[in-house]
Amino acid sequence: MAATITSQRHDAPLVDLLRQRDGRRVDDLAKSLGITATAVRQRLDRLMKEGLVSREVIQGTRGRPSHSYNLTESGNRSAGDNFQDLAVVLWSEIRSVRDPAVRRGLLNRIGSSLADRFVSKVSGKTPSERLQSMANVMKDREIPCSFSIENGLPILTSLACPYPELAELDRGICAAERSMLETLSGGRVRLSECRLDGASCCRFTGVSSGDQRK
Repeated sequence: MAATITSQRHDAPLVDLLRQRDGRRVDDLAKSLGITATAVRQRLDRLMKEGLVSREVIQGTRGRPSHSYNLTESGNRSAGDNFQDLAVVLWSEIRSVRDPAVRRGLLNRIGSSLADRFVSKVSGKTPSERLQSMANVMKDREIPCSFSIENGLPILTSLACPYPELAELDRGICAAERSMLETLSGGRVRLSECRLDGASCCRFTGVSSGDQRK
């Protein structure tokens, strides 16, 4: 799961400034963007969590040290919103695959690739603990979600779709997301509710060990 499209557009001007010149400070960025230093720090914190920005300590001659901010390699690779158009085109090509087995294999590989992006941030020994950890990772990326236990089963509830434009094409992206959660949690997961079916949210429910053997 990537950051929401809204956040990416919101942070794009700051990323563009860092792309023009590395080593910029908060007061410099605030002046260039016409916003408060607090707002700049909030955006920088979000971008650092996403691995797009790094921070360096600058030792001053007096007083407290200050910080400068630079784009990471991932940040330099990011380039506006063009990826959205590419993602929609690629997804349309995946939908055009007629062989169900081939298409299912592609979706599973996409899910595994998504999982690779988050595996280092997910912790926990049991599928339930790891699903809860993934919910926290999603929150850090500003994807509103919650974790709960109902009838002894772990449930990750996503209140906003991370891929709305792709989901509008078909529910294959839901299958890829479910595959990602299975890979990260180490247990089976089913999509028990979906916004595409008229539900108010998407709920991914862990399958009990007894059901997994069936």
